[in-house]
Amino acid sequence: MWESYGVFDYALPFLLIFAVVFGILSFMKIFGNNKGVNVIIALVVGFMAIRFGWFNQFYAELFPRLGIGVVTLLAVLILVGLFIPEDERRYWGWGLAGIAVIIGIIVIYQTFLNLGWGIYGFGGEAVGWIILGVLFLAIIIAVATSGGGDRQTTPASNFGKALMKGFFEPA
Repeated sequence: MWESYGVFDYALPFLLIFAVVFGILSFMKIFGNNKGVNVIIALVVGFMAIRFGWFNQFYAELFPRLGIGVVTLLAVLILVGLFIPEDERRYWGWGLAGIAVIIGIIVIYQTFLNLGWGIYGFGGEAVGWIILGVLFLAIIIAVATSGGGDRQTTPASNFGKALMKGFFEPA
């Protein structure tokens, strides 16, 4: 029903553009604290954005991919929290930021490719090699910066120790 009323094609994209433009203008205070001017500019930019069909196509292609990317990043974040000791998590922040950048590049590239705005001469094989190189570099940095000292226990390591103790205990 909402789709037949244009909620997904017009209302949500308009609200997104309006909120982002209004937020940026309010934060930067280009016009001082004059919210009326910020609202008018955000309204105009929002209406101009939804006027063209290609914006709605871009919106429809980008955000499902972005949602998958965010869920992937969240899964990696959960795994890091589960398996990496607390004192070593600070190093993983850079790795997670790198993964987020890679996900962002892939999402935008795939969206452009699907809309026919492909970047010629930059095929899927090149993207794969770049990702492999970045991951290889991240592994080298992670190994080089990790300390070899005592490790704190994590929930997963406690579970593993309890499991192994159960297997190797004399009956």
